[in-house]
Amino acid sequence: MGIRTRRTRAALSALGISIGIATMIVVTGIPASSQKALNAELTALGTDRLQAIADKDQEGNAGSFPPESVAMVKNIGPVKAVTAVANTHARVRRSDRQSPDDVSGLTVLAAQPNLLGIVNARIRSGRYLTTATERLPTAVLGSVVAARLGFPDPRPGDPAPLVLINDRWFSVIGILHSVRLAPDIDRSVLVGWQTAHRTLGFDLRPTQLFLRADEPAIEDVHAVLPATINPQSPSQVMVSRPSDALAAKRSTDATFSSLFIGLAGVALLVGGIGVANTMVISVLERRREIGLRRALGANRGQIRGQFLTESIALSGLGGLAGTILGVLGTVGYAAYKDWPPVIPLPAVTSGLAGAVVVGIAAGVYPAVRASRLSPTAALASA
Repeated sequence: MGIRTRRTRAALSALGISIGIATMIVVTGIPASSQKALNAELTALGTDRLQAIADKDQEGNAGSFPPESVAMVKNIGPVKAVTAVANTHARVRRSDRQSPDDVSGLTVLAAQPNLLGIVNARIRSGRYLTTATERLPTAVLGSVVAARLGFPDPRPGDPAPLVLINDRWFSVIGILHSVRLAPDIDRSVLVGWQTAHRTLGFDLRPTQLFLRADEPAIEDVHAVLPATINPQSPSQVMVSRPSDALAAKRSTDATFSSLFIGLAGVALLVGGIGVANTMVISVLERRREIGLRRALGANRGQIRGQFLTESIALSGLGGLAGTILGVLGTVGYAAYKDWPPVIPLPAVTSGLAGAVVVGIAAGVYPAVRASRLSPTAALASA
């Protein structure tokens, strides 16, 4: 076959298709990696989160939700996680010598152990409430509270500082970073749900719910949330609207999808033209060989099969090499940019399959042309 006898030309031909396939994977993989990094940033802005707040009742009193509201929201299909906090209306002070009026604006919230993950909060120092510590007189401070009360970050081995909530002392076990999705937590002292019930007179009725849901269904969850949380008075449930970042995320998804299709199509077209051009030139270069084979008894079908097989083999080898190069290039660039590497599976599979299809399409005309050369004309023109 021509591939074995003309190895340099075959290598250059395969290189053309490999560059095309590698380009297709790189130009789809790098934007996909960038898109995943961007989507992670947008998701951190709360594209899959909702917050429900209890409005005041008709008498102007502070509102709250039924104690079973968290369990009811969990029954909504697209909801992945839900947590609650509640204003205990307690006062917090650094010491019993400090006037309660000096720290007005600070809130004591009863909180649950799964709060941090749902509101994307992070511990700055110490630790958060657990199923064990939430039943003890322990507290976690928001960033604003820690600054206003003058609490340093707890260090391992040091005795836990104390904070006075109403007339009870609580050990400070942790301090939070600023919470972007729930700024109210920055000005709050978080205590365990059962501890607040037992020591602060908390009635187990939440005043706020935070939830995470399937992003495509976030609008549907938003619509049913008030009636689910408080069936008796859904009008007293104020639900935050879906984040503006959600619209931006969906817009970028649509834009990137169109970009992927366009770039992949161009790359395959370029590779196909390269293979077709190489095979046409091969026919012109090998007229003597074609004429000799015809003179020795090879029929037109055998000539067509030879050139078509060579075209498919060159495209297949080039496609495999291009796939490897494209994957390595995408992973390397993503690592350089500190993005999560994404190799679109359709790009890899379509790259390999497309290389074979391109080989068939690009080899048909040269194969037919070679088979139509008569032995005398081929030998005479050589």
